[in-house]
Amino acid sequence: SQRPPSALELIRSTDRAVEAPAPTSAPEAPQAPPSGFSPEQLAALSAPLDRANVRQREQGRSKVHYLEGWQVIAEANRIFGFDGWQRQTIAVRCVAQAERLIGRDQKPGWGVTYTARVRVTVTAGGLTPLVREGSGAGHGIDVDLGQAHESALKEAETDAMKRALMTFGNPFGLALYDKAQRQVCSAAGQGDGPQRQAGQR
Repeated sequence: SQRPPSALELIRSTDRAVEAPAPTSAPEAPQAPPSGFSPEQLAALSAPLDRANVRQREQGRSKVHYLEGWQVIAEANRIFGFDGWQRQTIAVRCVAQAERLIGRDQKPGWGVTYTARVRVTVTAGGLTPLVREGSGAGHGIDVDLGQAHESALKEAETDAMKRALMTFGNPFGLALYDKAQRQVCSAAGQGDGPQRQAGQR
């Protein structure tokens, strides 16, 4: 049989219990770094896309849904502020130019295609600017070669800008990449159901 602990052993065991550090609580989960956006900006970026802003056109046998360039710029000004974002065309290239017949009258004219890459920089809360890039294409058809080039270049730059801004959320057209358009709502905030032939630009 084991002998009972002596008085000295009891004292030492009590001292060790007192000196033992108290158990620490579970470590806190690491917090995500701040985005710099205000609560109002975050709410705007995560809100569904207003269907009133969506346009559509025929492309082949389907309908393509898209946002107009001016609408995207207006949304960027509204959410980021007039001085909170900027765009820069970092690459542009004419990839096609050919004579073609135009319109019902089949007048001789030109068809021109450009590609462009645009960089969008957004500054929020004084933090490191957020940089996004997008590529796009534009087509110009006109009896005047210069006008065809101008139309194609503008369209390519606008298309690239929209693709760069799209990465910031639904107000810039991200919702249109979901063919069911579950994040596209009417002004009353109610979804309009799936769009089986939805597309994007």
